[in-house]
Amino acid sequence: MSISDQPEWNDALGRARAHAPFLARALEKQPELNALLANGDAAAAFDWARNRGDAEDIGIGLRQERLALATMLAVGDLAGAFPLNTVIGELSDFADRALDRAIRASIEERLGIGEPTGFMALALGKQGSRELNYSSDIDPILLYDPATLRRRDNDDPGDAAQRYARRIVKLLSENTAHGYVLRVDLRLRPASEISPMAVPAASAQAHYQGAALAWERAAFIRARAAAGDIAAGNRFLEAIRPFVWRSTLDFGAIEEIRALTLRIRESYDGPVRPGPGFDVKRGRGGIREIEFFAQTHQLIHGGRDPSLRVRGTREALDALAAAGRIDSEHALVLGDGYDRLRTIEHRLQMVNDRQTHSLPEGDALDNVAQLDGMHGGAELVEELTDLSDRTGRIYEELIGQAAPMKAPVPAKSELASQLDAQGFADPEALAERLNTWRDGCFASIRSPAALEAFDRLMPKLLDAMAQSDDPERAITRWEGILERAASAVTLFRLLAAEPDVLRRLVATLTLTRTLSDELARRPDLLDTLLDRSALELPGSVETIVARIEQAAARGDYEALLDAIRSVTGDIRFALGVQLIEGLTDPLDIAKALSRTAEAGLRIAIRETEAEFARAHGRIKGGELLVLGLGRFGGGALTHASDLDIVYLFTADYAAQSDGPRPLGATQYFNRLASRVTAALSVPTAQGALYEVDTRLRPQGAQGPLAVSCEAFAKYQRETAWTWEHMALARARVLTGSDEAKADLEELLEEVLQSKRNHAELHEAVRSMRAEMAKHKQPKGVLDVKLQRGGLVDLEFAVHYLQLKGRMPDGSILVDRHPEAFDPDLGTAVKALIAADLLPEEIAPAYDLMTRMLVAGRLLAPDSAAPPASAAQALARACGVDSYDALLRELDEARHDVAKMWNAIFGETLSLTTVQ
Repeated sequence: MSISDQPEWNDALGRARAHAPFLARALEKQPELNALLANGDAAAAFDWARNRGDAEDIGIGLRQERLALATMLAVGDLAGAFPLNTVIGELSDFADRALDRAIRASIEERLGIGEPTGFMALALGKQGSRELNYSSDIDPILLYDPATLRRRDNDDPGDAAQRYARRIVKLLSENTAHGYVLRVDLRLRPASEISPMAVPAASAQAHYQGAALAWERAAFIRARAAAGDIAAGNRFLEAIRPFVWRSTLDFGAIEEIRALTLRIRESYDGPVRPGPGFDVKRGRGGIREIEFFAQTHQLIHGGRDPSLRVRGTREALDALAAAGRIDSEHALVLGDGYDRLRTIEHRLQMVNDRQTHSLPEGDALDNVAQLDGMHGGAELVEELTDLSDRTGRIYEELIGQAAPMKAPVPAKSELASQLDAQGFADPEALAERLNTWRDGCFASIRSPAALEAFDRLMPKLLDAMAQSDDPERAITRWEGILERAASAVTLFRLLAAEPDVLRRLVATLTLTRTLSDELARRPDLLDTLLDRSALELPGSVETIVARIEQAAARGDYEALLDAIRSVTGDIRFALGVQLIEGLTDPLDIAKALSRTAEAGLRIAIRETEAEFARAHGRIKGGELLVLGLGRFGGGALTHASDLDIVYLFTADYAAQSDGPRPLGATQYFNRLASRVTAALSVPTAQGALYEVDTRLRPQGAQGPLAVSCEAFAKYQRETAWTWEHMALARARVLTGSDEAKADLEELLEEVLQSKRNHAELHEAVRSMRAEMAKHKQPKGVLDVKLQRGGLVDLEFAVHYLQLKGRMPDGSILVDRHPEAFDPDLGTAVKALIAADLLPEEIAPAYDLMTRMLVAGRLLAPDSAAPPASAAQALARACGVDSYDALLRELDEARHDVAKMWNAIFGETLSLTTVQ
């Protein structure tokens, strides 16, 4: 390491204090470091900075080390003592150390000192290439191996990994009195819109092998295992190496890479030439263009030439020149330009420790230039103009675009005029965006036949989108379909020829975010829109189970879990389309959603039990049962429903499993239940499945996840609250042997039909509802659940009558009307009407509000009044002519429920009209 003469260190300190408030404050806070730097003692300054990380509190220590290191490197950089590679290398090494220490701390806080087995962090971006700047985010991918993850015995691997990930991000990113360590951006993880913070390694591998996009290949050029279980991280990178480095590239792949580089230009909207506002990272000839120039050539040639598989940008340019893949003069120009641009970027960020890349205006620009040792901003702009012209021209040779990035805004094109007439916002920008779709960036529109069919479709499609509630969302989601679909000629032709199918597509893209997001993520769901038979209700639970089993490409555990997600996703999407199209009664949709969830649960239980038994064996005479409650128990799920379940088991407490790693009964079934929950709720390459809610178990979240049937029976008989017995009124035994299910159903009947003090029950139900009304306010005018006179009031009244258990003449309700105890609330309501315990108008009131709840979860998810088309679709789904008529019927239904409530509880409800 070279050390400059004393005057240069003092000059650097002077410039730092005069032109960088962040550095001035940092030097004032660290007088020992200031003295070492003033003496030009770089080695001692390095040692002092690194030792600042030895504080007892890891959060404080890392923040102190980061501040000291950033200060020392900045001054050494300004003094000319440290070359760029030293600066960015030290910053990157610190990021690795900090990330590793955060991983270890997050695990050791829970388990004590030990290796972070099974939890790995891949460094991507500039951390991966060891090119971090002063204020870089880091972009790691956090992965874990469920089989080897270090955790407590009773911790589910997925839950433990997410707990570690949250703690890691907080340790590094939280801005405390001591500052922050590193901003952490996890959006580069596979399928980031649906995946958890830490992703199972097997799921990530499946994603990269089958669903990843071109930009993800480019990102992994610079990836390396940086922290945590390094060996496991390296094994993962080796497993996906064929995804990154392909031995052959077809024309389509090369065009896809070219389109990626072209989109850098198209996404930049700042000044074309250097000056105030010019972005040294994203601007013409800037940092990102140089990086992409290198990475594009690496992707094209690196599959057959291992010498090109390097991470650093300058290193890549040199390797490409040495291999004869690029001109050596180009490599020199781009390499020198890159180093200088990175140095200027550092100057911009040193001023206030901000992640900025744009040149400021006026005095602030002069300030940055003077920090760099120049006379003023004009000198800096002149240098950047020459530099960006030279690098930009080379980049333009790669993408075949010699014109500057953003010419003055042209006169309106014919397409822009058409879009303007159709009412699209910002028609000029949209026209430019639409034109890029045809330039080969999407595989689905590359062939002449595809282009011809696409051009024929577009006027009709744009017209349909323009008339929708949300044209911008339609455009964005359609773009996602084009990007992910491999071929779409048949689709384009069918949409152009079938107005009904086109209308159905636009409705799916615009009426509900749930369906449009899913369609953009999985273009294969388009088959649902095209195939009329797909828009029929699914069959029985057994039929759906058989469909899932058939869909599993292999017979192993992971394949079956993926098949559950794939098939249930297909069915849920098809049911959503049926609902928004008004093809099927929402009451039937709710039952079908429940059958689908039950089928997924059955396979998840069966396969998880078999997988668990390989390690732990089975407990003789014991089995896991699942009790469904709430809408799941009642067989009336919505698209937004959680699965409310309780895990129970039959086994002697003293029993032990017979496998290679035996477990006692309680631990065995609790760990098995945790695995089942993970099988249902942890996202995989096929996406997410269900949120599982187990809080209705005895003692709620404080109690064990799975309890024995004997303990459950004792709790319900002796300890349970009235609301817990109300919940049992919708309970249904979903899995288990016939004998165990019969025993549990007998217990449920006993609890529901036990004798009660009617006055105490009356007061308990009424006061519970009042307390709920106080703390759970309706979310909007369409909150048919929480509005007074809504479904909660109706359900409370039904459960009161069920628990009361008596006819008006004093006879036992169950002897006269056993269906009044059916977990299907609609069936129970009809039985209570037949028993003269409820007025006849309550049945249609229940049906209407349930239809509105099921349809509203898609069409009005925030319970607010939806836009016009969605409002009409909501009315149509509920079998009503118009949205206004639907609101009138809702008011009538709520008044009927309010009258019923008054008759039962002697309490007048205050209703507000929803119009």
